[in-house]
Amino acid sequence: MQVGKMRVLKTREGRGLSKVTQSWFPHWNQTLACQPPCPLHHMSYLPQNQAALSAQDTKPRSTRGIRNFPQVGKRCAPSGPSQSPPSARLKPLPHWLVGSTPSGSLPLSCCSVTGDIPQEAKGYRSTMTEPGKPVLYSYFRSSCSWRVRIALAWKGIDYETAPVNLIKEGGHQFSEEFQALNPMKQVPALKIDGITISQSLAIIEYLEETRPTPRLLPQDPKKRVLVRMISDLIASGIQPLQNLSVLKQVGQENQLAWAQKVISSGFKALEQILQSTVGKYCVGDEVSMADLCLVPQVANAERYKVDLTPYPTINRINKSLLALEAFQVSHPCRQPDTPPELRA
Repeated sequence: MQVGKMRVLKTREGRGLSKVTQSWFPHWNQTLACQPPCPLHHMSYLPQNQAALSAQDTKPRSTRGIRNFPQVGKRCAPSGPSQSPPSARLKPLPHWLVGSTPSGSLPLSCCSVTGDIPQEAKGYRSTMTEPGKPVLYSYFRSSCSWRVRIALAWKGIDYETAPVNLIKEGGHQFSEEFQALNPMKQVPALKIDGITISQSLAIIEYLEETRPTPRLLPQDPKKRVLVRMISDLIASGIQPLQNLSVLKQVGQENQLAWAQKVISSGFKALEQILQSTVGKYCVGDEVSMADLCLVPQVANAERYKVDLTPYPTINRINKSLLALEAFQVSHPCRQPDTPPELRA
């Protein structure tokens, strides 16, 4: 079995497109190691037992240069529930990457697995396209895409990732092929059950209605509305104001200050609201859609060097959630389209 096998296809335009497949070596005692971060403080994972791989391909080949818009079928997917045993785990991070982030630093935090996660959501590997699988059009750094990736992982849904590079060549979201999928020219978009859904919260609600176990919305109507309120506060009141399309409008020299201002203003309100809803997570002691929105937004805050010291409740919840495997395997530093320089 080979890791990182890469074949080059030809598109209709004659340009090369790498089709990547990955399979974990079938020894269940294998673990994943987080390598020391690059200057941008991102992490990656690599198989540790590469010496046991076949002689034909002992070194993973680079995925640098892969065209990220998958119009000719390049897709990568997490595995189904049966591909890895419950014992598969991610190694703990160095202590300096665990917990809240001080002002001026830039990591996308992640930490060791200590919390519970549904059995179905454990064990992932990339595979080739399989008929009938959901397809998630995603960008590794998109916080909206990350929400959906967490939901898919939490519910143990086997899916394929079709990366859409929002930066390269002016943005592949503006191509005719992608506009046919989502006229708003945004990620994520999910093809599932014969339909295509855009908008992350709409996707999560659909997954909850069609695949209700394990749930992401509480049974109690009062708690359920609180979850939706917090989700909307983040998804409508904070994230869009610091999104790429808005930052382009404020000018390069003003982007950092603008992002810090809108995130800090939103977090001040969110911290106050969480005082009356919080348990172990945003609303009580069950992971909910609100938590799926919180973690990517905290990552955005860290990316834009927001001082998180005034928000201890947000920090504590974020740390607890990042201890869950569904939040780790969906992390931006662990996606098929994560650039090599941001992996290690």
